Amino acid sequence: MASSVPRAQVLGAGPTGALAALALAQAGWQVQLDDPLSAAELFQRSRAYALTHSSRELLEHLDLWRPLAAHLVPFRTLELCDRATGDQLPFRAADLPQQACSADPAVGWILQHTPLMEVLLAAVAQRPAIEAQLGHGPQRRPGMDLVVAADGHRSPCRRAAGLRQWSRPYRQGCLTVQVGLRGSAPDQAWELFRPEGPFAVLPLGGDAFQLVWSAPLERLRRLEQLEPVAFLEALSTALPERLQPEVLLDQPRAFPVALELAWPLRRGPVVLVGEAAHRSHPVGGQGLNLCWRDVQELGQLAALVSAGRLAARRLPGRYARRRWPDILLVLLATDALVRLFSNRQPLLLPLRRLALAALARSGWLRRLCLGAMTLGPCRLLPR
Repeated sequence: MASSVPRAQVLGAGPTGALAALALAQAGWQVQLDDPLSAAELFQRSRAYALTHSSRELLEHLDLWRPLAAHLVPFRTLELCDRATGDQLPFRAADLPQQACSADPAVGWILQHTPLMEVLLAAVAQRPAIEAQLGHGPQRRPGMDLVVAADGHRSPCRRAAGLRQWSRPYRQGCLTVQVGLRGSAPDQAWELFRPEGPFAVLPLGGDAFQLVWSAPLERLRRLEQLEPVAFLEALSTALPERLQPEVLLDQPRAFPVALELAWPLRRGPVVLVGEAAHRSHPVGGQGLNLCWRDVQELGQLAALVSAGRLAARRLPGRYARRRWPDILLVLLATDALVRLFSNRQPLLLPLRRLALAALARSGWLRRLCLGAMTLGPCRLLPR
């Protein structure tokens, strides 16, 4: 007798939840996708994401890379600058490990939130295996083999399941804003290590750039309230002299930043994915890519269930065990970067100079570091 089709409910239809629903549907599951926000509300977010090669692989597997291609802005150079020591190091596509090779030789890609959500929700609507209920309060539905909590870092589903969360707020906050900028190539991204916190400059096409500015939250709240001219003046003092902001393209938005980790990652049929499970400092643009590697693992295990090689009841436990190493390594690495570079400790300056000098001299070391950033650290471990 043929077994019944496994069923899953995904709570949360943001970038990670919508992608999880698509991955489960492709694996042969029937999926219920729920979110209290309407489609119009899900589109409304002024934000850009840095996508790495692990995310490219997932999007290609789900046949979403081509629909998104027109909206992707590749960056082929990533400039690391230590503003305290004056040292600078470029990472280029040639520094990528062989596992990250693709038809488009880019270090990574920048993608704005609205076109991403438009493509994802259009794909959801085209999949008969997915029933989406948007704009209604999500409720746990009976008879599900799997419940995927993708409802954000405040996750009501995580709390209802009784799963704990450890949180360590950073003294820094984060401010995001889009500006017109002179002095950078349109395919160049920057990661500036400044004593008050990292500062990312991400290309959006032409002269438009997304800025991710880390600094004490109180200062960012004050900057958020400035008139555009005064904000641009303050911004120019935080950037290298060659990068000149010219125009504000949206409203600056400041928010607190924390290191967060839920444990365990499952209880009964409930599994946590994305920010319901973990949050890291935005340094290095690892957050969304780590969330999407959750989805990648979930989709692979769901395919095993559909193939009869894994019992549905065993999926949550195996998912949790497989995701721990990647999550912990990324959280530890981003936290270490912030601690090492976001300070004025003179005793650490020689260590920082030594680290960047070693990267500049060793192509193998650059490939190792860039591979960990773009594929995830566990992909580089010997099997």
